[in-house]
Amino acid sequence: MQRSSLIDLRRILSLFVLLFSLSAACQTQPAPDTRATNEIAVRNLDIEWSKAAGTKDVNKTVSYYSDDANVMPPNNPLVTGRASIHALWKGMLETPGFSGGWNPTKVEVARSGDLAYVSGTYEFKETDAKGKPMIDRGKYLEVWKKQPDGTWKCTVDIFNSDLPVVAPTTESKTAAAEKK
Repeated sequence: MQRSSLIDLRRILSLFVLLFSLSAACQTQPAPDTRATNEIAVRNLDIEWSKAAGTKDVNKTVSYYSDDANVMPPNNPLVTGRASIHALWKGMLETPGFSGGWNPTKVEVARSGDLAYVSGTYEFKETDAKGKPMIDRGKYLEVWKKQPDGTWKCTVDIFNSDLPVVAPTTESKTAAAEKK
């Protein structure tokens, strides 16, 4: 092999190594995995949220929702938007004898770090129209979304009772028929 060919080959090889090194250095590194930190943050927010509801602070309770949130309460239609959600919680928290809250049992955050879900159980107490204490127990599922400012807000909230649906009494059937 001629000397000039050998030099050209070395140059090409050196150029190839340089380009390969630059290419490897320029590749984007994966974002750090922040799931564990985010899971703790979302769990703590959910616990704080339950405490806010327990103190009957309507405004603080509603502050955990995103502006475009959807709430799916048991035996009721979908509730969308801050004003409607505020009215829902105001009615719940002002129910005579209302107390209780919820406990997260599972929190999972997406690898992307922008979505999370929380599931758990709840127990609410209230007093019925005749002054009799009532307890509702059930489960819930929340979807949380990281906001542009880095805070977490609940964007979907669904909860449903573990108790069987109570059949209407003869008295309530009569009253419903009279309204028609």
